[in-house]
Amino acid sequence: MNHQLCVQLVRVIRERFLLEAEQAGIPDLQALTDRFMAWTEQYLNTRVHSETNQAPIERFLATGPPPKADPLLLEEACRWSELRRVDRTACVNLLGNRYRVDPALCGRRVELRYDPEDLSRLTVYLDGLPAGDAVPFVVGRHVHPAVPQAARPPAQPTGVDYLGLVEVQHAEQTLGPIAFRQLADDEGEEGDA
Repeated sequence: MNHQLCVQLVRVIRERFLLEAEQAGIPDLQALTDRFMAWTEQYLNTRVHSETNQAPIERFLATGPPPKADPLLLEEACRWSELRRVDRTACVNLLGNRYRVDPALCGRRVELRYDPEDLSRLTVYLDGLPAGDAVPFVVGRHVHPAVPQAARPPAQPTGVDYLGLVEVQHAEQTLGPIAFRQLADDEGEEGDA
């Protein structure tokens, strides 16, 4: 998209959507996003453009549906990378994990590409070309710390008083002919008399 088209698009969004959004008093970002998506699909992409005499969606789909992205390219595009120097034992460190690489890379600066959600698989690149995989020695961290972790769902109550049952079982096993609880209670009763 060239600069002039970008300027026109921003102007249309500002003049047609943002003015209305400000007047509507939209309560939060999610509501704003929902309204923007509806406005884009119902108005922006379907109105006939004065210069092309076509709706933007018609022009976009004129050559057929867009090609689907190659899943392997998408996976590669979403990988993260770090630069590391290979030590003299042919190892590199990443986030506290230690990996073995090709010994021919000793002393070289390499790029490690990885899925931030799976630190057990790293690919090594030297000068932009693949140079093998990094084999993990010890993986203490399996996920990059910047990856948000899903919150654990709250435990659902079962209706069973587990700790109460454990306490009863403990009392049955420990209270016998002589119990420290009874001694404390017996002394208290005698002192009261």
